[in-house]
Amino acid sequence: MEANKDTTQPIIDQLKEYVETRIKLAKYKAIEKGSSIASSIIIDLIVVVIAMVTFLFASFTLALFLADVFHSYWKGFGTVAGFYLLLVIIILAAKRSFERPIMNGFIKKFFK
Repeated sequence: MEANKDTTQPIIDQLKEYVETRIKLAKYKAIEKGSSIASSIIIDLIVVVIAMVTFLFASFTLALFLADVFHSYWKGFGTVAGFYLLLVIIILAAKRSFERPIMNGFIKKFFK
């Protein structure tokens, strides 16, 4: 009986060590996945902010150019505003066709 007890104790210790190692590995994988997603989101946000600022300045430039062409500020800025209004209407009309690719992109980023 004593010999059986001596052989089972190292196995139990090894199993405990194995379980602890697997838990640590799962934690490290979760940390890596979380940090990867967080860094990806931060980079995407930086790109979006820079793109928005660029878009804003390009819009002002276009509006001022059109104002010079039309010899009227309100016509230049109104033309740009009308173009953006038309763009919003088109996007709202085609909303369904834009949702699926965006959702797929987020899902791919999450499970990458």
